Amino acid sequence: MKWFNTLSHNRWLEQETDRILDFGKNAAVPTGFGWLGNNGQVRSDMGTHLWITARMLHVYAVAANMGRPGAYALVEHGINALNGPLRDKQHGGWYACVNDEGVMDASKQGYQHFFVLLGAASAVTTGHPQARRLLDDAIEVIERYFWSEQEQMCLESWDKAFSKTEDYRGGNANMHAVEAFLIVYDVTHDRKWLDRALRIASVIIHDVARKGEYRVNEHFDTNWNPIRDYNIDNPAHRFRAYGGTPGHWIEWGRLMLHLRAALEARFETPPAWLLEDAKGLFHATIRDAWAPDGADGFVYSVGWDGKPIVRERVRWPIVEAMGTAYALYTVTGEAQYEAWYQKWWDYCIKYLMDYENGSWWQELDTNNEVTTKVWDGKQDIYHLLHCLVIPRLPLAPGLAPAVAAGLLDSQAK
Repeated sequence: MKWFNTLSHNRWLEQETDRILDFGKNAAVPTGFGWLGNNGQVRSDMGTHLWITARMLHVYAVAANMGRPGAYALVEHGINALNGPLRDKQHGGWYACVNDEGVMDASKQGYQHFFVLLGAASAVTTGHPQARRLLDDAIEVIERYFWSEQEQMCLESWDKAFSKTEDYRGGNANMHAVEAFLIVYDVTHDRKWLDRALRIASVIIHDVARKGEYRVNEHFDTNWNPIRDYNIDNPAHRFRAYGGTPGHWIEWGRLMLHLRAALEARFETPPAWLLEDAKGLFHATIRDAWAPDGADGFVYSVGWDGKPIVRERVRWPIVEAMGTAYALYTVTGEAQYEAWYQKWWDYCIKYLMDYENGSWWQELDTNNEVTTKVWDGKQDIYHLLHCLVIPRLPLAPGLAPAVAAGLLDSQAK
């Protein structure tokens, strides 16, 4: 039974894509894109987060390139929000969170700024007249404050005025930097973005995670030494969980295969470890996190011994797992990856997809019932887009550039 690269499966993916795009448009608010609750309505108490707005700009740039009516207007809405309420016109960069009254969190977070970079680069592919200027502004901020030439890695965060940076280095922010750098490369064709992505992957994955059975460490000191007990008292943190976050392991695997494909598209021989480590990350995620307590689903976090810590099943890890399964199948042709992909889709249909209220549930407990220990609401549709559109594309160029180039379903029969 074959699903990958078949027009019949791709038509089903497209139908689900349109369903979530229709859900996501409800997030538009005057200050950007808001936090959607479980019923699909904006939760005004949560404010307008930079990461959500930037990710939704990316999503609707892809949708606009797919020819979806109304999507281009949402691209413009996202650009206007990043040029308006969310931008710090005094100190530069973008606020972490605002609301209708003003700024709620003025800090400058690397994780969030890398999504601005991603959203702006994706918007460029739509031809919007303000997108390239936004991208240039984002590149300037990244170059000045978040890319460290000395460390050849990305910094984590700054205060409002960019006067003090954090004595912490984060794997999560650097992973999303890699994601953004790949799309910036596709848009600008500047080789340095690939070099930087390769450097980050080599440090976090090939140098550290590979030596630890591919349990990816995400918390480092300023010298890039792992901090293994970071957040031990707050293990369910949304962005900096204690121990390993297997969803990120498998997400890293896909990004490394995109990087590999980008190098091959330049007629270069990529390092062999990109594929080797992508496989290692994929299988380590299944080994430690898939159904370790008897019930299907990926647990949110595990300890350095591989045992579950936060057992809740959060939506985004399985979504990213499906994208990585497709990427590994594309590179290797091995049937095991399609088998996992099909198994995970069956799980999502049974437990995660919410046809009554829209979109997908964000979190399930150990019995696969809806819960809110880590996440409350259906914040955005960024991760969902990956499992719905990536399996319809080659691995290079990246998502929005590939759709803009007319490569959607180009490999399907």
